[in-house]
Amino acid sequence: MSGWVERILREFSEDLSRFWIARDPDGLLLDERLLHALRQRGFEVLPFEDSVAFRTEYEERYRSSWDAGEDGSAKSLVLQLLSGDSNILPYDYQRIGREVKLSLADLFPKLSYSMIRLLGTEHHEVLFDAHSAHADQALGDGATREFILLHVFRISPILLTKPEDFWREAMRLHNRGIMLPKFLAEHVASKLQGTPLAELPIEEMLASKTRLARFVQDQWRLYLSGRGIVDDRASQESADESASPTVSIPFEHPDVRVLVDTMFLDGVLRPVKRYGSANDNPDWVSAGSTDDHGTQVDFISKGIGRIVDDLPATDASHRDWSILAHRLGDILFRFNALKAEFTDPVGQQVRELLSEADSRLKNWLFRNYADIPSLPVSNGPAMIHHVPRYLASRMNLGDERVALVVFDGMAFDQWIQMREHLATRIPGFVSEEGGCFAWLPTLTSVSRQALFSGLKPREFQSTIETTSREPIHWNRFWQDNGLRKSEIFFRKGLRRTEQLSGLEESISGPWTKVVGIVVDMIDGIVHGAKLGKRGIAGQIVEWCDTGFVEKQFRLFAKHGYRVYVTSDHGNVDAEGIGQLRQGVLADMKGDRVRAYRSEALVASSLQELEAAFHFVCPGLPSDLLPVFANGRGAFVAVGERIVAHGGISVEELIVPFARIDNEGKNS
Repeated sequence: MSGWVERILREFSEDLSRFWIARDPDGLLLDERLLHALRQRGFEVLPFEDSVAFRTEYEERYRSSWDAGEDGSAKSLVLQLLSGDSNILPYDYQRIGREVKLSLADLFPKLSYSMIRLLGTEHHEVLFDAHSAHADQALGDGATREFILLHVFRISPILLTKPEDFWREAMRLHNRGIMLPKFLAEHVASKLQGTPLAELPIEEMLASKTRLARFVQDQWRLYLSGRGIVDDRASQESADESASPTVSIPFEHPDVRVLVDTMFLDGVLRPVKRYGSANDNPDWVSAGSTDDHGTQVDFISKGIGRIVDDLPATDASHRDWSILAHRLGDILFRFNALKAEFTDPVGQQVRELLSEADSRLKNWLFRNYADIPSLPVSNGPAMIHHVPRYLASRMNLGDERVALVVFDGMAFDQWIQMREHLATRIPGFVSEEGGCFAWLPTLTSVSRQALFSGLKPREFQSTIETTSREPIHWNRFWQDNGLRKSEIFFRKGLRRTEQLSGLEESISGPWTKVVGIVVDMIDGIVHGAKLGKRGIAGQIVEWCDTGFVEKQFRLFAKHGYRVYVTSDHGNVDAEGIGQLRQGVLADMKGDRVRAYRSEALVASSLQELEAAFHFVCPGLPSDLLPVFANGRGAFVAVGERIVAHGGISVEELIVPFARIDNEGKNS
C-alpha cells in the first residue's frame, strides 16, 4: 500500500464509529485507490450532494440495518462533504458523526495550495512521495509548478533547448495517456519565450492530446511530401490550415522517430496514402505510409500486439480502461474498414484480443465497480450519470450554451468512424475525447435514464423499465441547477436531415441555454443488423453520406453551442448460448441480460445455463438481480449471431465522451 493511501487511512480507525463526517473540500476521498482501500476496511463513502437523496439512502441502506444489529451495506459510512464547514449538515448528523478534516494544505504543507489544488487526484500519490523526499522548504507558486513538472511529469523547461527535446517530451506524455494540466502547460510556454522553441504551439501541444495528434499528422504529410512519397497538392489540401508550411518536427531524430512509430501502431496517427515510390527512403518511413489493404492488416496486427502487452490489471484505474476502450475502438474501426478478403489473416487476433480484454474487465469490475459512481467529475465524467453535473460545471466556467448529443447505442469504434468522417467534412474539426462507464446492465432504460437524470438507477427505480421520463429528468436536473424551464430543451428520435430545420427553430432562440438530443439511428441499425458489426460500419458510412451528422454539428456551432457527444451504451457481436425458460418471468430483458426480482429465479437461470453468471451491481435497486450471458454470449438460439447490448464487455460498457472544438465553425 502506498504512503499516500496509508496517510489518508490513518484518519479512519475501525470500530470507533459507524457514521463519519469527512470535511473534504479538495475531494481527496474521491480517488479510486482510497475508495477501494476504505471499502476493504468496511467503510463506504457517500458524497453529500443532495440532503433528501442522502437521507433516503442513509436510512434505507445503512441506519435501518445498524439499528437491527446488522452491518447492512457496510460496517461504517463516511459522509463526504465538499466543504470545510460541517454546520451546513442536519443536526442529527453532526451529533452522531465522528468528524475528520482532510486538506491538501495540511498534506502538502511545503507546496503552494493554489497550485496543487489544480492538479488531478490521480497525481496525488506521486506528488506525496516526492513531497516527502524532496520538499526541503516552503515553495511559492512558480517553484511549486517546477516541482510538479519535475517530480510528477518528469519535465524540466530548462532542459528543453532543441526541437527534438520538446517533441520527445510532448509525445512521451501523449503515449502515456496523459497531458499537462493547463496551468502547467502555460508555465512551460512562458519559460520557453525568447527561445527558438517559442515559435511552436507549445501550450496546445502539451495540454491537448487531440491537437498534438492533429499537428503531428499534418506535419507528417508535409514531411512525406518533401521526400516525394505523397503528392504535394494532396498534402496541401489535407493539411491543417494552422500548420506551418515547413516541417518543424524532426522526424529523423531517433528519439522522435520511435515515438511517432508508436503513435501509428496505436492508431493515434493514420498512415498517409502513398503516391510516389518509397524505394529510396529508409524503412521506418514506410510505417506511416500505405498503398494497399495488406499494409493496413500489418498495422492492425502490430497494434493488437501492443494492446495485449498493455491490458489493464486488476488494480488499474478507470482511466486505464477508458484508454484501452479507445485503443480497442480504433482497432475495430480499422478492422471493419478492411475488404472482406483481408480480414482472415488478422480476424482471429482481433477475437482473441476482445475475449481477453472482456475477461479482464469482468474481473476488474468485481473488485472496483462499486467505487466508480462516487468519483469526481471535475476532469470529466467517470460514469454517464456524471455527465449533467460535468456540463453544469462547464457552464459555470464559461460555456454559455451547451448541447449534449447522445448517439443511442453507439460503441467507441462507431464514434471513431463518425469522427473521421467529420474531420474530412468540417474544416478545423477537433474532438477532445475520453471515455466513461455506462451503467450495468447496459440497457437503454437503465443507462440512458441515468445519463439524462444525473441519478443512479436505484434513485429512479419506479421508472427503471421505461425511457418516457427522460425529458422530465433532464428538466428537473437543470431547474435544480438554476435554469428556467424555457431555457431547457430536450428531443429524441432524430436521425434524418429533414428533421434539422425543426430542431433549428427550437434551439436558435437566445433564451435556450441547454439542449439534450438523442440521435437513435445507430441503435436502429444495430437492432436490425444481419451482417454483424462490419455490416453496421457499412450502413454508418451510408448514413454519414446523407450529411445529417455534419449538418447537425454545424447547426449547433452556428448558434454558439459547445457540443458534447456521448452514448448510453455500446454494442457487441454476440453468439447464442440458448434461451432461458425463465426469460418470460424476467422484469427486464435484453439479449445479453435478464433481470429478476426473485433470487430463486436467478438460481434457476444459473442452473439452466452454465454460460451465465450473476453480478450484484451496486447502484441498482436492491431487488433487481441481473443475470448476464458470459463472454460474447446472448440468450438466443444456440449458434445464432446477432449484434446486441446489455452485458459486460469493453464495447458495451465503456462509451466515448467527447467535446467538440469546431475551429472552422464559420466554414
